[in-house]
Amino acid sequence: MNKINILEKSKESPSYRKVAIAACFGTFLEWYDFLTFATLAVVFGPLFFPSSDTNTGLLASLATFGVGMVVRPIGAIIFGSMGDRIGRKPVFMITIVLMGLATLSVGFLPTYAQIGIWAPILLVSLRLLQGLSAGGEIGGGAVYLTEHAGNEYRGFKTSFLQLMGPLGILVSTFQIAFLQQWLSPDEFQSWGWRVPFWVSFALLLIAFYIRRSLEETPVFLEMTKHTKKAESQLINNFKDPATRKRMFLLFFCVSSSGAILFFCVQVYTAIFLKISVKLPTELVDQLSTFATLVLFPLTIFAGWLSDMIGRKPVVLSGVILGAIFIYPAYKLLKILGDVYIQSNANVTLLGIGLILAILSLSLGLVVGPQTAILAELFPAKNRNSAATLPHNLAAGWIGGMLPLMVTWLNQQWGSDLAGLWYPAIFLAAVAIVAILYLPETRKVSLLD
Repeated sequence: MNKINILEKSKESPSYRKVAIAACFGTFLEWYDFLTFATLAVVFGPLFFPSSDTNTGLLASLATFGVGMVVRPIGAIIFGSMGDRIGRKPVFMITIVLMGLATLSVGFLPTYAQIGIWAPILLVSLRLLQGLSAGGEIGGGAVYLTEHAGNEYRGFKTSFLQLMGPLGILVSTFQIAFLQQWLSPDEFQSWGWRVPFWVSFALLLIAFYIRRSLEETPVFLEMTKHTKKAESQLINNFKDPATRKRMFLLFFCVSSSGAILFFCVQVYTAIFLKISVKLPTELVDQLSTFATLVLFPLTIFAGWLSDMIGRKPVVLSGVILGAIFIYPAYKLLKILGDVYIQSNANVTLLGIGLILAILSLSLGLVVGPQTAILAELFPAKNRNSAATLPHNLAAGWIGGMLPLMVTWLNQQWGSDLAGLWYPAIFLAAVAIVAILYLPETRKVSLLD
């Protein structure tokens, strides 16, 4: 069977929809578990890091969120290499169980008031396990789904995977908003915050059941028939100059820009509106929901557009828009938020919604084609390890640390906006490098 037939078979197979649902649901669970930490960052402060200084507690809780992101590259090294050696499917089963059990355990953790210093130690330890799991899942899932997608409309068909992060935030936000509405503040602070972590166990059972029936990708199966696997694909990746270059371009131009925009738009905006602008929590949750819902069609559109005109121009458009708009966007959010607090004028909410929609557009343009690009940049024999390491390095070290970095810079400069020059300047540098060096991958064969 030739290369075209293999990829067309994956496209025409009625099992593709099942594969896509299984891959997306598992990735949703990873993000739901992982980002619940971000949604509850303000709650974790006094419970696990008691301090008379509110800023210190907030920084500690954001650092705990960041720790899980920092170890993601280690998970990518471990599970990415496993994916190239033993297959994509077995790694999926390991990562989903590890993430689910770690998250469930958080729901039963004693607080600092109950066991002292062991509370933050155990919390950080479980966060590390989450990070290792996410390192194998996020990136590896992109390779798995793309290798099943066939030759046609890969950008469109794989863009749905990118919705799982925002969907994870959305479900988590709805859950927490519901709990805060039905529980008193004391009840929520005492035990209500644990419920989202308990719910993850039910989601884990569903994800595990679905993933049991997953098939190995046709690309990996064909590769194992004709290719002798290397002893350590990761070492070979760094030995090969062409692979090193593409790993850097994936890290810097695609994954870092997507991570920065994701955490700016989907994570930090809620923190900014609650802490700096001081909008009511319920209103911020509604605005965050709106931004997420807007992001869904924009991401799918960007994936489809990349099939029409190419991955590079779509990604570049999002990066440039983000570089130009991030700082003024937050400045406008601050101004409009202050006006709303003083006058309660609903017209200001329309302005805030428009700003969030434009930020969502920049994010959608970058991440829509991202799933396909992760797989298309590398040959089949080392695709999993070569793609997952730079992707998770960018998400963990650049994106995951962004809320902490921006908050710290704001505190150092005594401003709510100073730290936002960091993502703006970073994205401007990405745009320059991408224009010069990022290759077009739309028509690449996944079996090469």
